[in-house]
Amino acid sequence: MPVVLKVFVLALVQGFCELLPVSSSAHVIIAEKLMGLDPTTPAMTYLLVMLHTGTMLAVIVYFWNTWRSRFFSSAPAFWSFARNVVLATACTGIVGLGLMLLIERVVLGGAPGADVEQLFGNTTLIAIALATVGVMIIVSGRRSAAANQRPAMLLKDSIWIGTVQGLCLPFRGFSRSGATISTGLLRGLRKDLLEDFSFALAVVLTPAVIVREGHRLLKAQHLAGSGADALGPIWPYLIGMLLSFAAGWLSLKWLSRWLEHGRWQLFGYYCLFAALAVFIAGRLFAGAAV
Repeated sequence: MPVVLKVFVLALVQGFCELLPVSSSAHVIIAEKLMGLDPTTPAMTYLLVMLHTGTMLAVIVYFWNTWRSRFFSSAPAFWSFARNVVLATACTGIVGLGLMLLIERVVLGGAPGADVEQLFGNTTLIAIALATVGVMIIVSGRRSAAANQRPAMLLKDSIWIGTVQGLCLPFRGFSRSGATISTGLLRGLRKDLLEDFSFALAVVLTPAVIVREGHRLLKAQHLAGSGADALGPIWPYLIGMLLSFAAGWLSLKWLSRWLEHGRWQLFGYYCLFAALAVFIAGRLFAGAAV
């Protein structure tokens, strides 16, 4: 399969799955393996970041009017929103970066070049993460259907959501949107508020991820003595970003409809099925490599 076509396939997979609570990275990694690509290479992680950029722009376009009316309608509404976003993001940074350092220095032994991205191709870890978030989605979906939902977010809600988001960072398969929205539902928050807040956090978090992966790519190229053209022509990546934008916008409409109509837990059942499929696929990939 030509490289350009591979990029386009990954863009559609990323775009449709990124904003649904089913872990886009898990689906992209399996798609990469099926196409004979190595998901742990800097080029592939940078491609993933380019596609993340497309879906981030889709989030901004999709939610802009809602955010403007909910969070920017008055000074008190804005400062309450900003306070919760900053607090949640700080918790994400503390937990997520702490976990990454723990993995790199303890689990991976702190060897030169050791980084958390080396775990991204581990299908067993991906399957466990998918199953974990699947259970969270199912439990939270059932509870939210039977509970009164709070229309306002407390500081401790932001702490919980930000902390759980931090747990998602090192593990592919642990859907960020699935985990954060589920945490809010378990806290008794209203669905539309959670959807707005979760994706606002995503817009804040994504640039930091882009910077990290861009730095990793440049470092790897420097160590290998390769030039900037190692990635090949840039235009397939840009078109891939546009495709991920379009697919992401459509997936947001799907997510909003299912969340509002009490079908949230169906995403959880899919995650459990996907976890089993990823685990089996991992065994098949391992057998083929022997």
